[in-house]
Amino acid sequence: MDLACLAVLVEAAQAGSLAAGARRLGISPLTATRRLATLEDDVGARLMHRTTRSLALTPEGEALLPFAQAMLENEAAARASVRPSSAGASGLLRLTASAAFGRKVVAPVVAEFLRANPQVSVELQLTDAQLDVAGQGIDLAIRIAPLRDSGLIARRLAPNPRALYAAPSYLAEQGTPATVADLTRHQCLALTGATHWSFLGEPRGNRVRVQARFSANSIEGLREICLAGLGIAVLSDWDVREDVRQGRLVPLPLAGGELEPLAIWALYPSARFVPPKVRLFIAALERALRRDDALGRL
Repeated sequence: MDLACLAVLVEAAQAGSLAAGARRLGISPLTATRRLATLEDDVGARLMHRTTRSLALTPEGEALLPFAQAMLENEAAARASVRPSSAGASGLLRLTASAAFGRKVVAPVVAEFLRANPQVSVELQLTDAQLDVAGQGIDLAIRIAPLRDSGLIARRLAPNPRALYAAPSYLAEQGTPATVADLTRHQCLALTGATHWSFLGEPRGNRVRVQARFSANSIEGLREICLAGLGIAVLSDWDVREDVRQGRLVPLPLAGGELEPLAIWALYPSARFVPPKVRLFIAALERALRRDDALGRL
């Protein structure tokens, strides 16, 4: 199938009319009509019920549309893969990140990236669920977690310092733990399904069972309840830095209380053909994380 003809189908479907789709492609309505007719001859089915002002996809058109979109995106990705990075990014970049990290760290980087690369568009999915990167057509996933063998290419971007935190009101009421063992007498706020917190120690580490009066499937939920003075939570430095500066949260250094380290990772489907949009965004995020880390040490 001719990609130029497929582009007419895609743009017309998105724009709502054949004439509007033609304008998007920079061609005349007559040329768009001819290309659509060629595509219909090629597949042997009518794809649209159309007039010059409106259209509706036939069942055959609806069935073909996602495949047409995928073929056009693959063609754009193939061209981008051989374009030098100095030429800038182009095309649609599909990203996913956790809700808290995506909102506080990734989204500001996306804003800078869009300004620096006017030919790129970004679709950012913020979710604490681990999406199927390859299966859902995601170009890049940013994750903070121990990595599983997923078949994806993993690149470590930066460390992710974590610590125990509590609100001053909680400490005034319940006291301040001094050791890891003291945590068994405190209200701990944990992610859903977590029954233990793991600390570094000899010879195999130190796992402490937590009594979680409150749990959540989101770090943002834990932070809010922690700020309300209802318990102790494991939170990341990037998430609570301003809360600590403003005195809303207090870090709790415990004897033998160094948490097992995590890192910030970039995950993408293939190492062979990494398009400039992915390479350049990873580089932009790495710079932002280095800058953020430097500011955190001031």
